[in-house]
Amino acid sequence: MQNRDCLCKMEFPASFTGGEAYQKDFDPAVYLKTYYSFGSSHCQGNEILELNLRSLFKIFISGGVKGDTLIDIGSGPTIYQLLSACENFREIIASDYTDRNRQELEKWLKNEPGAFDWTPVVKYVCELEGDREKWSEKEEKLRKKVKQVLKCDVSKSNVLAPVSLPQADCLLSTLCLEAACKDLNSYRAALKNIGSLLKPGGHLVMVIVLKETYYMVGQRRFSCLYLERESVEEALREAGYDIQCVEVTPNHSESTFSDFEAVLSLVACKQPA
Repeated sequence: MQNRDCLCKMEFPASFTGGEAYQKDFDPAVYLKTYYSFGSSHCQGNEILELNLRSLFKIFISGGVKGDTLIDIGSGPTIYQLLSACENFREIIASDYTDRNRQELEKWLKNEPGAFDWTPVVKYVCELEGDREKWSEKEEKLRKKVKQVLKCDVSKSNVLAPVSLPQADCLLSTLCLEAACKDLNSYRAALKNIGSLLKPGGHLVMVIVLKETYYMVGQRRFSCLYLERESVEEALREAGYDIQCVEVTPNHSESTFSDFEAVLSLVACKQPA
């Protein structure tokens, strides 16, 4: 039985913040400081970031999801999601909707002054992988493997238009579609749209927040599509994926910056046409 809070969140979701709002108001520097200042008491996302890093480590390093090309859909200004993946792929294509997010990402990839310091996060992943001291090598490896940072729009049938790429061995999407989609119909359509970038038999790796309606970046509130595990799994099956593994972890941290109730990580395989 759903509790009253869940029903309220479903009935009165935050008003949808579309692409224009992201282009105009999403400040990557504030977002990074708020959610990714690893180890800082001011950071809202330490517990969840650690969880996501462990999940991606399990999927890519322990689970052996690998291939030649990985496309990251909705990278935002972040690189944490690629740290384990870069060990298993020859090339990585990053993508995001907003100009400022792509610029922020490029700043780190080019090792420019003023880029966000991911070192504590990289060290944490290296520790998971068995050697904390290899953090500098991992940074260098990731910088070499990210070949392009492209504009993406998951609402379009050609997500990376005007660029056209060969189908990839793996698609990765972390905390993206639930922020980009207004309702379940657009979420289902987005899953099908991104699926066109993936080879039959290729893997889709996702990290998703469940039952979230908003998150804050500074004073700006951004909407999130309220998702339950069942609706995610149903949408994936409908989009032509076989789900291979799913892990759901409840959120126990108190935060006024977002209202999600759990994190779901999954691996799915695209069915042959």
